[in-house]
Amino acid sequence: MSRLAPSFRLKLPFLIAGFASFLFSVWLYFIQDELYAGIFVGLWVPSIHSLGTLLLAPTTEANESVNHGANS
Repeated sequence: MSRLAPSFRLKLPFLIAGFASFLFSVWLYFIQDELYAGIFVGLWVPSIHSLGTLLLAPTTEANESVNHGANS
């Protein structure tokens, strides 16, 4: 695991959670015949990935402080 790039290691929990949610929704929909529950859990996938994007995206405040430090 230490050979992975640091940026990928930060994204990995969100990718695993999204994939697990996808597998769980397929299991609910096709195996358990719980159609609405499978659709509901399937909607978690884009939500999990959006949360990861929101939390891992650089903020404008961080960019501004870096830019101001370079100009000094």
